Amino acid sequence: QVQLVESGGGLVQAGGSLRLSCAASGRTFSRYAMGWFRQAPGKEREFVAAISWSGGSTYYADSVKGRFTISRDNAKNTVYLRMNSLKPEDTAVYYCAAHSSSLLSRYSYEYDYWGQGTQVTVSS
Repeated sequence: QVQLVESGGGLVQAGGSLRLSCAASGRTFSRYAMGWFRQAPGKEREFVAAISWSGGSTYYADSVKGRFTISRDNAKNTVYLRMNSLKPEDTAVYYCAAHSSSLLSRYSYEYDYWGQGTQVTVSS
């Protein structure tokens, strides 16, 4: 079992940066691949980024590639999403999720645990 709590969301101006954190508790966090997803008002939840259990492999949605960076610190049981060059279209509730496989995944249905979400609002 893994419990996830996101933090770090807020209001930022376009072009600015924000770092989201996802604190995990429970057993064997370091063996879970982790992902970030987001859901804008009236839209479906979409994949943002994923990272393998070791942190050695990452994958990003095309819409955020080059701007966002996912990382993890297993010693701190925390996964991060650094968001640079933010755009208004990045506005959404951001969720972290844990996948019991050591392999990274971009598919939400493969994730076992989800956080409550944190709001990110980017103003123009």
